[in-house]
Amino acid sequence: MRHFAEGRYASFVEINFDLQPEFRVITRDGYSAENILRNISLIEPNFRFIENNTLIFFDEIQDFPEIATCFKSFAQQGKYDVISSGSLLGIQFRRIESISVGFQETAMMHSLDFEEFLTARGYRANQLDELYGHLLEGRAFGEAANTTLDRLFLDFSTLGGMPEVVERYFVKGTFEGVPAIQRRIVNDYRSDVRKYAEGLDPVRIVNVFDCIPGQLAKENKKFQLSHVEKKARYKDYWGCVEWLADAGIVNVCKAMDFPELPIAAHLDSLCFKLYMADSGLLISMLDEESQEDVRLRRNLGTWKGGLFENIVAEALVKSGVEPVYYKKENSTLEMDFFLRSGDDLVPVEVKAGNTKAKSLRTLLGSAHYKDIRWGIKLVRGNVGFGQGVLTIPQWCAFFLRRLTKETSLMFSRTNCSGKA
Repeated sequence: MRHFAEGRYASFVEINFDLQPEFRVITRDGYSAENILRNISLIEPNFRFIENNTLIFFDEIQDFPEIATCFKSFAQQGKYDVISSGSLLGIQFRRIESISVGFQETAMMHSLDFEEFLTARGYRANQLDELYGHLLEGRAFGEAANTTLDRLFLDFSTLGGMPEVVERYFVKGTFEGVPAIQRRIVNDYRSDVRKYAEGLDPVRIVNVFDCIPGQLAKENKKFQLSHVEKKARYKDYWGCVEWLADAGIVNVCKAMDFPELPIAAHLDSLCFKLYMADSGLLISMLDEESQEDVRLRRNLGTWKGGLFENIVAEALVKSGVEPVYYKKENSTLEMDFFLRSGDDLVPVEVKAGNTKAKSLRTLLGSAHYKDIRWGIKLVRGNVGFGQGVLTIPQWCAFFLRRLTKETSLMFSRTNCSGKA
């Protein structure tokens, strides 16, 4: 935001409600822009407010969410631009007296995804489009390109996308100090729970949070409250899961009761998986042996594939997709994720290596699943297509949403259904 202001405004006014708590009184005379500006000037007379050439930046507004009530007044006045940021806003915005509907734009800022990581690494937009073209055409990557991008993807998966972590990696060129930063962020999350969890038991929220790595290590990755607390009841813990999701700390992957369109009509809110919103932070929560297995031996298949599932779920959420999965009762049939592509429901099976996709073949080979005509398999390998399955490398996970939005016409044209 500071970078955005440079060269665009004659004056940049920044107020941090965490580091400068004295500014939390600026609404004492009401929420009009005039009252806010007057009170800011009383506290800091050196700020310059130049009409039509000033950007006001309210930072860390989770410590003073009431400030958002004044956005409507600033928009109507039209003399000063206002931008704000903060964490846990999905929770803290409940304290706002009046949401400025129609007068503000809101953006959810995730940690970096792999595409942004590559951009930071120096890749240009036309190079990324060229990579995407291979998937759209089912064309294999050259060995040098696939090996290089696979290596960068392993680096990214270990780091995650938290800005401080990524910056450290690019500045140092190594992973020196990265685990310590990640552990500090995780501990900060625990502190935030104790600080901001109003109306809920913070101990229960932290217990759910700390239970995520262990549950992802199980064969059945469905989140089970009985593993958090014996005789735990859903009604006592769903608020905890919702709090973590609203805070942007976890991603909830809901189950479908049957793989059929529309997806929303088949969601089971009582059955779900929990993934960390940042895979690098997830790795920092593992035991030391598992962390070494990932960082030193580069093994994303550790812990029964739970890590790679987390990485793909993270990629989907960052691209704007709500992750969903399917597990057939009394059967080994299970599909990791589903996306919609036009009139097709597209199953996505993730593989830590390049093994057979039995569940994907079952879904494609049965007329029982009428909305499934083709599927995607992510592997430690290259691009390929056959029998209705598009195989793509693991590092291409960030392309999934774009791919399913733009390929339905191609698959309809080639009539490549895998139905028996």
